[in-house]
Amino acid sequence: MMPFPGGIEDTSNAALVLSVAAALLSLYLANLPYSLVRSVVKTLAVALLAVLAFVQQAPLLLVGALALSAAGDAFLSRPGGSAFLAGLASFLAAHVLYILLFASSGGGIETLLSPRALLAVAILLAVFFVLRRLLPNVGADLKLPVSVYGAAIAVMGIAALTLDNWAIIAGAILFMVSDGILAWEKFLLSVGSLASAPMRYAVWITYYAAQLLIALGFLLG
Repeated sequence: MMPFPGGIEDTSNAALVLSVAAALLSLYLANLPYSLVRSVVKTLAVALLAVLAFVQQAPLLLVGALALSAAGDAFLSRPGGSAFLAGLASFLAAHVLYILLFASSGGGIETLLSPRALLAVAILLAVFFVLRRLLPNVGADLKLPVSVYGAAIAVMGIAALTLDNWAIIAGAILFMVSDGILAWEKFLLSVGSLASAPMRYAVWITYYAAQLLIALGFLLG
């Protein structure tokens, strides 16, 4: 049974199935050397979620956040410092759109005056801890971008807590977990560490699950 009306030939259902297939293939390719095929497959996974959101007439902020995330995937799939910075900028812009989307769809700041406030504090403490570990190991040219990015994902996570949809909240938290694992692997692990391969798998699994939960949370919630 498909989640959207019609069979698998329906544009929405086809986009979702192809997105999941691309995500699984990208997971298989995650630890292989850079190739154009790997880059295209990785980009398609979330780009197809953007197509799905557009076809379903979802808020344009959601479509834009998914499209910017796909662009970030394309940049981060390539080697080199300039590609990393471009990916960081793309995901920063995506987080800004998610913040605007969550803030405009949620119940406002008063929603956090509840047990959710504990989750908000936990998010702030987690981001503070990760940045405190990361920044001494980050080059001088990256300290400000990484700090700004950390602040953005913290605000994104807290903004998600104002929503009543727990799939979206779980997606936002998984997005933060994915970013944290990626940063840890990039800046804190030694070259050739045995932990690198499983951490790359963990990054992709948590990241794609995050985008899927957020997208479907808005489309089906």
